Amino acid sequence: MRVQLSLMALLAMLALTATVPAAAEGGPAWEACVGLSSTPDERVKACSTVIDSNGETGRRLAGAYCNRGHGLTEKREFDAALSDLDEAVRLDPTYACAYNNRGRVYSFKHNYDRAIAEYDEAIKLDPSMATAYSNRGESRYNKGDLDGAIADFDAAIKRNPNYATAYANRGYVYARKHDTAHALADFSMRIKLAPDLLAYIDRGNVYRDNEQLDRAAADYGDAIRVAPTDARGWRNRGMIRLYLGDNKGGLADYDKALEYDPADVFSWNNRGQAKMRLGDVKGAIADFRKALELKPGLQTAQDSLRKLGAL
Repeated sequence: MRVQLSLMALLAMLALTATVPAAAEGGPAWEACVGLSSTPDERVKACSTVIDSNGETGRRLAGAYCNRGHGLTEKREFDAALSDLDEAVRLDPTYACAYNNRGRVYSFKHNYDRAIAEYDEAIKLDPSMATAYSNRGESRYNKGDLDGAIADFDAAIKRNPNYATAYANRGYVYARKHDTAHALADFSMRIKLAPDLLAYIDRGNVYRDNEQLDRAAADYGDAIRVAPTDARGWRNRGMIRLYLGDNKGGLADYDKALEYDPADVFSWNNRGQAKMRLGDVKGAIADFRKALELKPGLQTAQDSLRKLGAL
C-alpha cells in the first residue's frame, strides 16, 4: 500500500515579462499574452492576436512568440511550441526567455542534453534568471546528476530566495539521496512560501518513508484542509490510518478519496483492506473485484480474494 515519493515537479515557471518592455499601447491582447495569470489557452489566443496584428517588432515580437510557445508547451503541442520559440530566437538571438522556454520543450521530449544546452545559453544571456537554473537542475536530475541538480537549485535560490519551486525540487533530490534532514527543511520552506496541496503531501511522504507516521498524517490532513476535493490528501491519510490500525478512520478517508477519484485502483484495494479488517466481507470482496477490474492481475487484490474464498 506504499505510495512512492513524488517525482520531480514540472517546472512551468515563466520568464515572460521581465525582459519584454511594457507599453501602455500594448492593449488587452498584449497584457494577456505576457500576463503571468493567463491560462495556456488565453495566452496562445492573445499572443496570436499580437503576432497577427503586425504591430510589434524586435524584442516585443520575440516576446509574443516566446510566450505563445510557452502556452503551446503547457498544452503539450510541442512541435508548434518549438516553431514559435525558434522564431523568437531568430528575431532576437539575445533573448534569454526563448532559450529557457525552448529548453522546457526539449525536457518534456526527454532530450535532456539539448535542454541543458538551451538553459546554458539562457543563463549566459541572463545570469540572474532563477528559472533557468531551476529548469536546468530538473534536467540534470532526470539524467541522474543529483549533485549537479542540487548545485543548480542552490543557484536558483541564491538568485530568488522566495522561489518555492526550487526549494521543492531540491527537496526531492535530497529525499532521493536519503538526506532526510535537508529534504524536510526544503519542503518546510516550500510550505512557508506556498502552502498548497503538493507541498504538504511531499513533506508527508518524507515523514511516511521515515516512519514518522503521526507527522505524515498531520501533513496529509493539512493537504485535505487546503484542497478538500482532491483525492490525494484523503488516500494518503487513509493509508497512514490503516498502518496505525485505525481501520474506521482509514475507511472514511478512502470513501472520500473514491468520491473524488473513482478511477484510483489502489484506493479500491485499500478500502477493501479496511472493510476486510472490520468484518465487512461482502463489501471487501466488491472493492477487491473493482480493483481487479481497473487493474487486472493486481496481486494484493487477488491474494485478498483468495483469503476470503472469493477467487
